[in-house]
Amino acid sequence: MIHAYAAHTPGGALEPLDYDPGALPEQAVEVQVEYCGICHSDLSMVNNEWGISQYPLVPGHEVVGVVAAVGAQVTTLQVGQRVGLGWFSHSCMHCEWCMSGEHNLCPTAEQTIVGRYGGFADRVRAHPEWLVPLPETLDPAQAGPLFCGGITVFNPIIQFDIKPTDRVGVVGIGGLGHLALQFLHAWGCDVTAFSTNPEKEGEARALGADHFVHSRDPQALQKVANSFDFILSTVNADLDWGIYIQALRPKGRLHFVGVVPSAISAFAFPLIAGQKSLSGSPLGSPATIGKMLEFAARHGIAPVTEKFAFAQVNEAMAHLSAGKARYRLVLHH
Repeated sequence: MIHAYAAHTPGGALEPLDYDPGALPEQAVEVQVEYCGICHSDLSMVNNEWGISQYPLVPGHEVVGVVAAVGAQVTTLQVGQRVGLGWFSHSCMHCEWCMSGEHNLCPTAEQTIVGRYGGFADRVRAHPEWLVPLPETLDPAQAGPLFCGGITVFNPIIQFDIKPTDRVGVVGIGGLGHLALQFLHAWGCDVTAFSTNPEKEGEARALGADHFVHSRDPQALQKVANSFDFILSTVNADLDWGIYIQALRPKGRLHFVGVVPSAISAFAFPLIAGQKSLSGSPLGSPATIGKMLEFAARHGIAPVTEKFAFAQVNEAMAHLSAGKARYRLVLHH
């Protein structure tokens, strides 16, 4: 029997749910959950903001735990190994994307909390290709958010071959942005933090920002025109994207990992004249997650977290919903 916390209605409180997962499939792994980060996507799914939630819904897709059992055909993981699990729990392993190592683009990839039960529980199941071993030098109590928030901002560095000589901007210094600052600083980039909150300047600089721009100040935004090779937007708010496109150097890229509510409005001329790009990306492949974990271990990169016991899950979700998280929340048993 697996003991979990589930929402039974859209926006409903999380309540204990015990369920029998049945026999372990031959190609699956059962993980004993030690820690599970809370991501804004968990909140969105509980509230059915994307219209894909099924109830009862067990959130949780930033899991760190120990392999408790392996299916008969699993050869890559052993009982007792510490692993992490993120947004994806399985991919088909035969489409062109899986076969080229881009499992995160698999059109039929299974998502850990979509149509199945996630990691707000004492155990969770997944397929071995998406369970990534945790380096021994990473603190398991801190590492959960790397498997969603972390890989979301690390993946574009790999995808677009960000150079240590590049000048980069990070829009929004929250759960994603505070990790992006750390990664890009360690990568060697000249890093600028954009935030609507001037009180975050000290923290942003401590996390690796070389410069800080108060993004509600039109003059400050005008001053950075033609400055950046790459701007990473982590916010879920609608901004004046034209100003950020103007801040790019020729061949610069404005890249979205935060889900902004409205259509992204931009004039074609600045894009054409400066050969600039707009783009977005989902998380990253298991191989890229492995690279990120190794890089984080090498450079001492970790999320800034607040910890709650699993029994305090509703308190933690309310804390996140109120925008008070600094910067990621982690549940522990």
